[in-house]
Amino acid sequence: MRKESAVSATSDLCVHGLAGLHVGGGPALTQVIDIELIVNGRLTSLSLDPRVTLLDALREHLNLTGTKKGCDQGQCGACTVLVNGMRINSCLSLAAMHDGQAITTIEGIAPGENELHHIQAAFIERDAFQCGYCTPGQIVSAVAMLDELAAGQPSQAAEDLSAAPVLTDAELRERMSGNLCRCSAYPHIFAAIRDVAGA
Repeated sequence: MRKESAVSATSDLCVHGLAGLHVGGGPALTQVIDIELIVNGRLTSLSLDPRVTLLDALREHLNLTGTKKGCDQGQCGACTVLVNGMRINSCLSLAAMHDGQAITTIEGIAPGENELHHIQAAFIERDAFQCGYCTPGQIVSAVAMLDELAAGQPSQAAEDLSAAPVLTDAELRERMSGNLCRCSAYPHIFAAIRDVAGA
């Protein structure tokens, strides 16, 4: 009997996953939580499994598919979004962690409905994309990176932490190192960023 129960439980787990599975007569392993996110300036209420990443909440629950799922391990930067103005890899962060916080995706970067952000316009001007898959993450990261630079935040490449950062090639590479472009459009991406930075 015990062997059959174990096989049945294993089969149930394989077919249905962890959602709703009861262990030892206790409560279900998953529950739904209610959170509020301010996404691209709009207050949004969601009821989610607490294990849902911010990336999946944006893509699967809010249909904001501009933020891309690349590696799902925080290594490529395709999922970069801004949380309260700071860039993060949304695939590594649970949506529940950001209850009440402001999230900006590529869909919310532009200042107006029929306008482009300066970085977006520079990417077009410099042809800073090929397949385009990494482009949303590159643009969001570049916007935040320029804000960090303007605020005087040093990077790993900074030689003098007390001096205002200068956008040297090494500085630019370091600050954008979390965003990979598999098509190798880096010269055009960096040219676009330099155009906006005035460097």
